[in-house]
Amino acid sequence: MSKIKIGTDSTADIPKPFCEELNISVLPLSILAGEKEYQDGVDITPSEFYRIIDESKELPVSSQVASVLYSELFEETWKAGYTDLIQVTLNSKGSGTYQAAVLSRDLFYEEHPEAKEQLASHIIDSKTYSMGYGIAVIEGAQLAKSGVSAQEVIDHIEEWLAHSRPVFVTLDLRCVKKSGRISPAAAFVGDAVGLKPIITFENGDAKIVGKARGARKAISALVERCRKERRPGTNYAIVYGYNTEALEFLKEACAQIMDKPPIAEYQVGCVISINTGPNMIGTLYRT
Repeated sequence: MSKIKIGTDSTADIPKPFCEELNISVLPLSILAGEKEYQDGVDITPSEFYRIIDESKELPVSSQVASVLYSELFEETWKAGYTDLIQVTLNSKGSGTYQAAVLSRDLFYEEHPEAKEQLASHIIDSKTYSMGYGIAVIEGAQLAKSGVSAQEVIDHIEEWLAHSRPVFVTLDLRCVKKSGRISPAAAFVGDAVGLKPIITFENGDAKIVGKARGARKAISALVERCRKERRPGTNYAIVYGYNTEALEFLKEACAQIMDKPPIAEYQVGCVISINTGPNMIGTLYRT
């Protein structure tokens, strides 16, 4: 009988209650802010990190999950008697986390050749960010808990990821300008006339899919896109930074047109907020 372990990294932004209930392991990325290094979600909270972003002249920098953490994960999972480890990682186009997982797995099997027949390791590149893959991980863990096979869990996760759609609005363009998501010239023009970009990810790459003048119009456009694209009845999430007024407007709009409440309403994690800025709002769903 299969005994399946589900894992991911901190950039999936999965709220802790889900991780605790479903026994999802989460490996932290590292963040360097000035001279200080943090472990994402371990020794710093999103709210604390937002203050660092606002006060810093230069954006903090994130780095991939440390190889030693992967080595420990493989070792502990094997020794705990699991038959399968399904690890879903941050978009490989934006981080070396996926590659680090693959290399660590190969090294683990070199050091423990007997484990090859005992623990099957499945590493999945999400090709996306935040709960764009976090929801897939949650649903995969729920399936694993129900007793289905590892292949059924993998198929569900991969099918979800193939249709994942994170869409967000940056209400302050300072961070996206610095991160390169929007050119400095475009950001300057947007700030000057109040245009807010609506951004998604396709095949791992950022793409501006619309613009709206003013926060409320941008959020309305965001929700309308979600209504048109989201597969009815499927899970979706709401993400926000420190703009609670924008959050309330988004929640009201979703309540009026969605067929179910969100699976989660959460603050954008530290790593993602480096690129979007903490003054953001978004929805994450499957098409």
